[in-house]
Amino acid sequence: MNGFSHFNEEGRARMVDISDKSSTVRTAAAISSVHMKHDVYSRIKNREIGKGDVLAVAQVAGIMAAKQTSAIIPMCHPLSLSSVDISFGWEEKDSEAVLHIQASVKTKGSTGVEMEALTSASVCALTVYDMCKALDKGMVIGPTCLMEKTGGKNGDFKRDASEYKVEDQS
Repeated sequence: MNGFSHFNEEGRARMVDISDKSSTVRTAAAISSVHMKHDVYSRIKNREIGKGDVLAVAQVAGIMAAKQTSAIIPMCHPLSLSSVDISFGWEEKDSEAVLHIQASVKTKGSTGVEMEALTSASVCALTVYDMCKALDKGMVIGPTCLMEKTGGKNGDFKRDASEYKVEDQS
């Protein structure tokens, strides 16, 4: 049916059979961001948020999310992840502060980890929002996107990173 492998002959959803695919090292990196008021940025940096250390909690949430991706994205295969790494970077603008998030995931297996990286970055951003929403309900999450992936039959992918700023400043 129209080239999508997640549908059977009747057009019904199915999980793709990956049993014939070779096991190789696969990596993926995804980013997201949270745009917020300068006051919220200052409170996060100074660890003055009542719910705790925002970046530490977001980091753990992102790692947990990567490990649970197959439980929330229906067609994802459960994977044994080799590593999940989250980094944060800040950008101060005139009207706002932006928290940049990058999630990097690695495995050795028969399918890629793009969804795990995207889920991880997204949940990091959602966790920051949750922990800071009492101070700024106008925070904006995004963009969220895949930055790169390696391994697999479809080859490598790398997005031009010149417009994104993620430096480990946690």
